[in-house]
Amino acid sequence: MAEARIIYNPGKLSLQMFYRKMNAESRKELEERKFNAIGLFQTTVASILYYADRVAKTSNVYPVEINGSCPQHITTLAFFGETSAVETSMKMVIQEEQERKNRFI
Repeated sequence: MAEARIIYNPGKLSLQMFYRKMNAESRKELEERKFNAIGLFQTTVASILYYADRVAKTSNVYPVEINGSCPQHITTLAFFGETSAVETSMKMVIQEEQERKNRFI
């Protein structure tokens, strides 16, 4: 089961929660980047790794794995960037996920 959301103009408290759930390298990288939207996509570990590679290659976003309580089975990919880049990435991920599901039905 995949779930997707976009946060526009994330607030300070939301960003603090994100920073607590990511590794130090990602926090440091984001300090140097400008972004005003965050795309969130929750699915399997294999899909997260695949989609992180895809969005990094096709859009001007920075993908980050968000650590949750069940990292062995379901995890969340956050991609940080300008609104249009995040929206483009989200559309691509949702479309590819739907195509993948249709192949197995």
